[in-house]
Amino acid sequence: MLFAGRDKEGVEDGWITSAYRRWSEPRVVEGRIYRTNAGRIQIDSISEINPALIADNDPDVARADRSNAGDILRRLRGDESWPTFLIRFHLVKGPDPREELAAQSDLSDEDITDLTDRLARFDAANPHGPWAVQTLRLIQSKPATRAADLAADLGRETAPFKLDVRKLKNLGLTYSLETGYELTPRGTAYLKTLD
Repeated sequence: MLFAGRDKEGVEDGWITSAYRRWSEPRVVEGRIYRTNAGRIQIDSISEINPALIADNDPDVARADRSNAGDILRRLRGDESWPTFLIRFHLVKGPDPREELAAQSDLSDEDITDLTDRLARFDAANPHGPWAVQTLRLIQSKPATRAADLAADLGRETAPFKLDVRKLKNLGLTYSLETGYELTPRGTAYLKTLD
């Protein structure tokens, strides 16, 4: 999720704890922590709502820093036929463990063995066969390239490709950008061990 202007400040400061989004399908999952441009947030709940039933005095209107229901409706983006979701969340304070992991460029032999084993397991479980190192090399050669274009280069569909890249991100090997991805220092260091 992205937050703009005053919303970003409110999420960063912890006083905005609700958001309304019009999406074709839910893009967040209850209980998960997401990195946003306003910091890490944990999703407390997500529910599909009827936007016509939002009341001006609904507490979530205030928690989203909106003045009334009309303000919510004016700011909804996306196709009007899509469902509207109310997302409740809270700011997660403290350092992001994935950021700390991603910044590590000095890999021990144990780190290298662990990463190699994990990537091998990813490859073995994927119906497309080996993909992990190939994907890392592709991201390295084409940073900030749309996921759909990277997936097409590999002859894959976009949605499963993005899920696979998320696995690499969870190992501290890639960063998600506004468009596409790039390797982290850890990802770059790992690929150097394979050359």
